[in-house]
Amino acid sequence: MLETLRQQVLEANLALPAHGLVTLTWGNVSGIDRESNLVAIKPSGVPYEAMTAEDIVVVDLDGGQVEGERRPSTDTPTHLALYRAFEEIGGVVHTHSTWATAWAQAGREIPILGTTHADLCAVPIPISRALTEREIDEDYEGATGQVLVEAVGDRGSDEVPAALVLGHGPFCWAKDPAAAVENAVILEEVARIAARTITLEPGAGPLAEAVRDKHFSRKHGPQAYYGQA
Repeated sequence: MLETLRQQVLEANLALPAHGLVTLTWGNVSGIDRESNLVAIKPSGVPYEAMTAEDIVVVDLDGGQVEGERRPSTDTPTHLALYRAFEEIGGVVHTHSTWATAWAQAGREIPILGTTHADLCAVPIPISRALTEREIDEDYEGATGQVLVEAVGDRGSDEVPAALVLGHGPFCWAKDPAAAVENAVILEEVARIAARTITLEPGAGPLAEAVRDKHFSRKHGPQAYYGQA
């Protein structure tokens, strides 16, 4: 099982540069085996082109290293906080993709302006609150996970599959690592389109609620009918 998970996580990490979502080693993907509660994640600072399945590190939900000779990503505590909070997710992605990161640095949630966004998420992409100095000093990466959980709130990880960390960048999640990467690709496009929309029309309003709900529900949930059965 762990061999399969490590291979899935490797392939998902390699998809990040293929989709233009990362520069150098700026990003990471993880996946979890819910039966064992073990998480496989990218090693810290290893170039994507040099990475193999053996480089993928396995940790438990407390961060204890179980397999792998490399050090895990420095963002591992953030991933673990998300897995602990949302039992339905199976993969987490973090990037510094240009457009989503620009919204994070501007301190703005991404408004829901059109159906491209609604296909991903039925609400604005939330942005986290600022970390306190104490949170930064005591457990920066873990606290980053906690403010992401706060940003999602009661809506849950299915309704909100991504969020922005203030001044930092996007995190996305889904049922498995590959699907989480897909959400990261969509989020980057949503962020780019939204930025260009408000450049053309600063007063652009939100998408009509009925259209928003229709686009989200036809791709997600029990009544979804997009794609093949």
